[in-house]
Amino acid sequence: MTLQPASREIFHARLRQIGATRYHDKHPFHHRLHKGDCTLDQVQAWVINRWYYQASIPMKDAAFMSRCTDPQLRRIWRSRIADHDGDLEAGGGIRRWLKLAQGVGLDPDYVASGQGVMPATRFAVDAYVRFVRDAPLIAAMASSLTEMFAPAIHEQRIRGLLEHYAFATDETLAYFSQRLSEAPKDVTFTLDWVLVHATTAADQDAAAAALTFKTDVLWALLDALWHGYVTGDAPPGAWQPGQGQLIR
Repeated sequence: MTLQPASREIFHARLRQIGATRYHDKHPFHHRLHKGDCTLDQVQAWVINRWYYQASIPMKDAAFMSRCTDPQLRRIWRSRIADHDGDLEAGGGIRRWLKLAQGVGLDPDYVASGQGVMPATRFAVDAYVRFVRDAPLIAAMASSLTEMFAPAIHEQRIRGLLEHYAFATDETLAYFSQRLSEAPKDVTFTLDWVLVHATTAADQDAAAAALTFKTDVLWALLDALWHGYVTGDAPPGAWQPGQGQLIR
């Protein structure tokens, strides 16, 4: 017997429940960071490794667009690339992340080089880019729906960093404040597209699995940071405290 798809409301609730139980706002590294319990070395390690994810987002979106035969979908999706790459003068989210790197005392050129990124970080992020490049469009799009849950963590992060860390200013935290307006715009379109186009139970299962996969990617990035810089077992070739510092 062929399973019938869930209603739009039930399917939407299923996707929301994935975030409620699996989103990385629940990871102990984020709790530590937002409460001011991270050392500067741990903050720098987070900035360096998260950079690799940030820098890969527009490449992920470009890979997705290369598969879209619908020009209207491409027109809408390309704003994501513009948000992260920006223009030649002002830049975008990537440049704002490098401003955070500078604020925490890192040389932005060192961070942008990708030196010191942990192997686990590269593996997880590269797997995400490959998934979006190769998966069916519904699954590829659904993997980005972690944006449903992102504004809340950005708000927590802004409050926590401003309260506990001297490097935190409106300028150094501009990446997160900007995402408060960008992410809802993106997710409104993507969520509606997935809810409309996932017309079979198999489509809905694939979308839910894709969103689960993305939460696993984000969780794995923080697991790697915890193991490397809280437990203190950074692998060979990973950033070591003192490397890549900004010469003031």
